[in-house]
Amino acid sequence: MTQKKVKPDTKNRPRIFLKAKEEKEIQQGFPWAFDNEIDFIKLSDGTQSSFAESNLEDGSIVDVFSKGGIFLGSGVFNKKSKISVRILSREKYTEYDYEFFKSRIQAAYDLRFMFYKKSDSYRLIFGEADLLPGLIVERFVDTENRSILVVQFLALAVEIFREFIIRALNEVCHPFAIYERSDVDVREKEGLPIVKGWIGSDFCAHDSSTHDTTITIKENGILLNVDIENGQKTGYFLDQKFNRRRVSELARGKTVLDACTHTGAFGLNAVSGGAKKVVSVDISEEAVEVVNKNIALNGAKKVMSVVCADVFDYLRQLDSGENGSADAFDFIILDPPAFAKSAKSIEKAYGGYKEINMRAMKILPKGGILVTCSCSHFMEEPMFLDMLMHASRDAGKSLQILEISGAGPDHPILAGYPKSRYLKCVIARVL
Repeated sequence: MTQKKVKPDTKNRPRIFLKAKEEKEIQQGFPWAFDNEIDFIKLSDGTQSSFAESNLEDGSIVDVFSKGGIFLGSGVFNKKSKISVRILSREKYTEYDYEFFKSRIQAAYDLRFMFYKKSDSYRLIFGEADLLPGLIVERFVDTENRSILVVQFLALAVEIFREFIIRALNEVCHPFAIYERSDVDVREKEGLPIVKGWIGSDFCAHDSSTHDTTITIKENGILLNVDIENGQKTGYFLDQKFNRRRVSELARGKTVLDACTHTGAFGLNAVSGGAKKVVSVDISEEAVEVVNKNIALNGAKKVMSVVCADVFDYLRQLDSGENGSADAFDFIILDPPAFAKSAKSIEKAYGGYKEINMRAMKILPKGGILVTCSCSHFMEEPMFLDMLMHASRDAGKSLQILEISGAGPDHPILAGYPKSRYLKCVIARVL
């Protein structure tokens, strides 16, 4: 998409006026205005119309106001999306030029260096939480100490500024190469095409067209293959780094079941920590292949193995004794994909989380450790803890919750935007 030229007259933008009382969440920090919250639109020439009748061009920079005329922020308008405005700034008359995006990316980069080393892989830009709505950037560092950025432009609000953003990423981060994974369904809801591939020499420091899309990174001392082209989302889930390290610290001498393993990272951290035995389980044959490669890469074959199976079936069989001894494991890790992908699916998701956690608790002996996670923001922490309480009751066990954590500091939480607080990781002891 051609770079949109921002009008220099920042004091005469189209104005979005919200319906009465719809400004509260935005004033608290929420960075979106939905189509059903908009009362009317006033164009730069003074003409006024309803949202439905407005001919305001998608990609226009707009100022957002409350019903009473209080300025709330400015951002990018997109009538095709239910999120009609993604707010980029709370300051009046902000000019969205190259320096604006460079300063946002520099601030995100500086924040990560408070917590991570130069050789670490981490999420560099976490969308709304880094005040860049719809932009995700992962920074992977391979074993040759080259940084490869994987970017996702998930919304029109950042798509129209992609040239500024790519240029700033190169100038601030000096990556070896940049790969784009804008191949997600949400782009279609924004009226955008699917895009995937290396970003070439026009905007990248290197002509990367022939680079291998499978790289090897090191996390917590563990070597991991990451497929940035075909792996889930951006290739690897960096948000669990510190929770995996905690597993390593707790797993010494334990017999570990690593369920919904994906890449085997939790299990390999358990091996690193001195686990006696680790069995990883995943329903995906492709995932099992990746795990086997990672096991070999870390010389862990004597301790760790992987099984291709449905986790629900596998836990049920263990519980019933069909798949070996029900007390074969004294440490179980549950890190399933998001069961609740919408508010409508939360009841069904609650049942799914409860089922696997109840089975795990029944399998674990007295004193056994359960590490259980949810990456769905719809499954909020109080509900997740409520589910664990009911699962323990149905398992006929008591549960001591030892720690509750979330994602690492490379996934900051934006106050007023609860979607940024999505990951829950509970470490508990079964009694």
